Amino acid sequence: MRFLAIALWVFLLAPASHAADRVAAARKAREKQVAALFSKAGVAWPPEQLYLRAFKHERELEVWAGTRAGPLVKVRTYPFCAASGELGPKRRQGDLQVPEGFYTIDLFNPMSSYHLSMRVSYPNAADRFHQVAGVSLGGDIYVHGDCVSIGCIAIENGPIEELYLMTLDTRAKTRRDVPIHIFPRRLDAAGMAALAERLAPDAPLAAFWQSLQPAYLQFEETRRVPATSVDRKTGRYLVKPARTARR
Repeated sequence: MRFLAIALWVFLLAPASHAADRVAAARKAREKQVAALFSKAGVAWPPEQLYLRAFKHERELEVWAGTRAGPLVKVRTYPFCAASGELGPKRRQGDLQVPEGFYTIDLFNPMSSYHLSMRVSYPNAADRFHQVAGVSLGGDIYVHGDCVSIGCIAIENGPIEELYLMTLDTRAKTRRDVPIHIFPRRLDAAGMAALAERLAPDAPLAAFWQSLQPAYLQFEETRRVPATSVDRKTGRYLVKPARTARR
């Protein structure tokens, strides 16, 4: 009986132990490199603020960091190695779409089947507004490693170890979820024109992308993360200048 109790205890603790080992291995392999990236960018490590921007057309994920009150600087750009679907938001389970909109990283999974993964807070209020009755929006959208995607953003395993540590340690320091904004592409004038040419007849989609553009433009101008919310009546994103940081 005592043997069975010990075996059960070991079995229950094993997953947590393996998770800790995987994160510890990533930290051993990548922490000095991460610290060097922040030092080169002139940003304290861990930072007071971290911001992720993803662009589906360009297949790039940017990492920005800095103080809570000042402008952010770019620390690193990671290329996607896999991303499924097309340009446009995710509207149902199984559509293979990478979402578009304003989210946070709200969960860390060190035991992921895709090496390490960080969950995107999809669906948000805008996604739920546009939900068709009886149709599941799905969920479990992650940024992860292993270069496969069924609606997630995948980057290579070395980079996901860096990004995981950046996000995990910033979350531990600030006690705030890290924002991630996912855009169809860079939404400058040329990008919007390209989207309009590609899907000119689709008025709802054009309106959706237009609601994303102010956040892109404000950050380009100020290098501060704008405040975003969702209009309860229309489901459109509302964008305001970054809030003044409280000390």
